[in-house]
Amino acid sequence: MRLIEPAVAFLHEHAIQRAHTADTLRTYAEIVFDWFDALEQSGILWSDADTVDLVAYRNRMLQQPSEHTGRPYSVRTINHRVRGVLRFYQWAVRNAWLRSSPLIGRASDFAVARRTRARQRRYGDDTDRSVFVLRQFEELPRPLTSTQARELLAELQPPYDLMARWQLYTGLRVSEVLRLTVKDVLAHEAVRRSVPGAGYRVIDVVRKGRKSGYVIASTSLLEETAAYLAQYRTAWLRRAMRKRRAPPRELFINRRGAAVKKNTYQRAVHRAGDVCGFKAMPHLLRVTFGCMMLARLERLAKQGAAINPLLIVKILMAHEAIETTDRYLRAVAIDTHVLADVLDALLTGKR
Repeated sequence: MRLIEPAVAFLHEHAIQRAHTADTLRTYAEIVFDWFDALEQSGILWSDADTVDLVAYRNRMLQQPSEHTGRPYSVRTINHRVRGVLRFYQWAVRNAWLRSSPLIGRASDFAVARRTRARQRRYGDDTDRSVFVLRQFEELPRPLTSTQARELLAELQPPYDLMARWQLYTGLRVSEVLRLTVKDVLAHEAVRRSVPGAGYRVIDVVRKGRKSGYVIASTSLLEETAAYLAQYRTAWLRRAMRKRRAPPRELFINRRGAAVKKNTYQRAVHRAGDVCGFKAMPHLLRVTFGCMMLARLERLAKQGAAINPLLIVKILMAHEAIETTDRYLRAVAIDTHVLADVLDALLTGKR
């Protein structure tokens, strides 16, 4: 039960000096905790860890299921944890907690890995050629169909149905939806920046990494939000005020008058997907927005509109790199419904 100073200093720098979000800090904390726990079980000092220890740590995740979920680790999770360990040791050497480490080198340096990924993305996020990182083939987004989206929205209960609509109609991330406040939606700036007579408004939001951004919300979505505010949110706040609870500033609250939590929303969407007969998570709604928007913009571009569909979707979804948006373009190119029609024609002999 002793304080591990370098681990705490590492988390403190990312939390205070670099001002990372709570989700990012929690992820770093989980990675560092799991690594130090593995070292303690093996009787290895963190300062003496070498490449053999990191490879053994990686292989253990390959062979054993997660103690938390009971399911096998995905390649993406394993690589994410390995990179987190490498990031920590690079930080430790840079800040003089260690004079040197065998885990820091050109083959495993996190900074080198990031530069390599920017040049070549053949295997998605894992093209850093690190001896520790497993080969991970890129998975293309698989959006919901229109029927699936309608069924999912119909199955969700307030306020989760409206949260899902915001993701589906604007492409917001889960964390960005949770950070929406009443002032964000009803702010005078949103009305002032809107085009008179248009069926939409520009809403300022806080993007990933606390970056400023905006989304374009349709009038119908804002009307549904206003109805939620007048009906559900007001009633739930009155109930909470009887228990002397301070009203939250977040737009989306639960029946107890408290702000909706990420895990609660994720479980609600997952259960609704199970009822509808398909796998669903909140991020899938954002993926559906990106693919549908890109498909429509591509059709407009083919009809002669002077637009760059890829760049527009990149801006709307607040992607840092155009390569991320390019995955949506390749997913749109593989239309499962068109392929199904072709396969049916081949099997039946129709032309």
